[in-house]
Amino acid sequence: MRVHSSRVTPEDLRSLFHPRSIALVGATDNSRWSIFTFNNLKERNFSGPIHCVHPTREVVHGQPAFRSLLDIPEPVDLAYIMVPSHAVLQVMEEAHRKGIRNLVMLTAGFRETGEAGAKLEEQVLAYAASHGQVLLGPNGNGFVNLAKGITPYGLPIPPALPAGPVGIVLQSGALASQVMALALARNIGISLLVSMGNESMISATDVMDYLIEDDSTRVIALFLETIRSPQEFSRVARRAQAAGKPIVALKIGRSVRSAQTAMAHTGALVGDDRVNDAALRQLGVIRVHSLEDLITTAGLLGYAPPLPGRRMGVVTPSGGACDILSDRAEDEGILLPDFAVQTVARLREVLPAFSTPHNPLDVTGYVVVDQTLLQRALTVVADDPNVDFILCLTDPPRVPTQPPEAAYQQVERLRQIVDGASKPIVLMSNTSVDITEFGRAVLNWAGLHVVGGMEHGMTALGRLLWWQEQRARRVRETMEEEVMPSLAMPADAVGYWSEERARSFLREAGIPVVPGVLARSADEAAAAVRMLGAPVAMKIQSPDIAHKSDVGGVRLDVGSEAQAREVYERMIWKIHERMPDSRLDGVLVTPMRTGGVELLVGVVRDPLWGPVMAVGLGGVFVEVLRDTSLRVLPVGPEDIRDMLAELRGAAILRGVRGGEPADVDRLVAVIHRISRIAVAAGEGLQALEINPLYVRGSQVEALDALVTWKT
Repeated sequence: MRVHSSRVTPEDLRSLFHPRSIALVGATDNSRWSIFTFNNLKERNFSGPIHCVHPTREVVHGQPAFRSLLDIPEPVDLAYIMVPSHAVLQVMEEAHRKGIRNLVMLTAGFRETGEAGAKLEEQVLAYAASHGQVLLGPNGNGFVNLAKGITPYGLPIPPALPAGPVGIVLQSGALASQVMALALARNIGISLLVSMGNESMISATDVMDYLIEDDSTRVIALFLETIRSPQEFSRVARRAQAAGKPIVALKIGRSVRSAQTAMAHTGALVGDDRVNDAALRQLGVIRVHSLEDLITTAGLLGYAPPLPGRRMGVVTPSGGACDILSDRAEDEGILLPDFAVQTVARLREVLPAFSTPHNPLDVTGYVVVDQTLLQRALTVVADDPNVDFILCLTDPPRVPTQPPEAAYQQVERLRQIVDGASKPIVLMSNTSVDITEFGRAVLNWAGLHVVGGMEHGMTALGRLLWWQEQRARRVRETMEEEVMPSLAMPADAVGYWSEERARSFLREAGIPVVPGVLARSADEAAAAVRMLGAPVAMKIQSPDIAHKSDVGGVRLDVGSEAQAREVYERMIWKIHERMPDSRLDGVLVTPMRTGGVELLVGVVRDPLWGPVMAVGLGGVFVEVLRDTSLRVLPVGPEDIRDMLAELRGAAILRGVRGGEPADVDRLVAVIHRISRIAVAAGEGLQALEINPLYVRGSQVEALDALVTWKT
């Protein structure tokens, strides 16, 4: 954990990632780490001096070595440290005396090894912080700055790996090699790749902050094992969205943590992964679930122009591909409109007679005979007024043609169509096979990017469109703040509140609550029925009983005063028998509500992200159906509208089989107010749950409520 007070700034990292001279401390011909690091710098033609430092060797990696950093006669911008962990502090001291501020520490043996290593790491961090040093690592491989040809990195880098628009931040050193290999296979260029190591000083969010300002980076790709500071991550993610730089994240880990609050149903519906997923979506971060999607999606976002909308035209030489793309377009919410009449007429002039000109367009296997057919059809579709962009399936050349110029000429014709089209054209291969060296050469010469395969490619297209729409909304930056009523928290706001007390709290805060009477005797229960009208619901009230139905503390459809007396006496007797030590406040009597829809609206406090709200179909089956949508608070009305639309049972709110449709505007307003109350209640609130929230037309009422405070 970072304990120093000063934040590492983008300016600090600009100096770290752009050294003019580098010292490899602990360099030796016996270490593959050292050999790889030295060779990476040499093979990428690092323009500055590379100094090897070893206490006893006179020659390392074929050049004279220095015994200490202090023996190097010229200034050094970066020390790359590979000495054993016990010697690290001495090297840091020498670096300080030498005036070297930037340190990359490959050395392992720190926090990841246990208590003794953690103490050493604290000493390392304290020294760096107090002496103005900027430290990447320890236990990390370094960085690969392909944009500038600066590659102090401890594992092999594919020689042909191109520079390009994707910045990569990895909380895993071992996966970096696979990520680079995959980027090369998809011909996706990298601006900067950083292996974070233990993140003692420099965090993943610090590097993200730098990449937002880096002119060579258009998109940021993350491999995250953990989000160390949600507040800092949120700040940087919002900054990236404002700057127009998408973030694509592969966040691993799907455990269920103490976000659950035992007394609330909501707690059983909220876990780490669902909360992370909700938070990332709200921050405009594109979440993916495989390395293939991470690289493919980041590549598309790095190379593709903005897409004006979701209406896609498709041009392909395969009928089977048309079927696959139709299915995947539906998965991703991408529309395939009919071509305009004039487009169909023009296509009939271009296509063979046995082809059917519709969207998606199969120009047929006649492309084997006429190699210009696909491109001529693409030119026609590119003018269609019914589509926002065009997807063209085309596989890059794999082996040199005879003569090789033929492949270049064909790709050049395609480039001219792409550049001259009035709408964006996305090129995609049929499958995600590796692009060959010849294929890369031809594509790079033409300046074209081909997305790798229909499966991952369509996922990437869907994510790109989603990101554009999220950025356009910027709900959290532009929503108007609601003026909240003053919520005076009682001094004894601790532990679990009875339903009656929770109802009073919500009613005072402006939430519509079903009428009710707290009966403390059988006669009062009968009087409540007389006042409210039958039938009624009767529920035991106790600060010790959260799930009343589990202990026989709920009775519905009580139809008379006499029945109310009987139910009251039997309920009190049963609770005393089952839970003799429970405190009883009485029995709450409320009118029955029939018809309508029952929802759950609950808020629990996640230990990382804070208050998280779940909205879903409620009632007694809430944990069975588990049809909920989550958001991290605060949220705006449009977020809540989205939550309701995401439910599998959303159609119920629109009215099915003669049911009365819900007044969604009224419902959104009530749920939004609940969310604001939860935020205003502060950190002491552990759970706030309304289950069910009754909805019938414009009638929205809390029928049952639970509130739990920190003890």
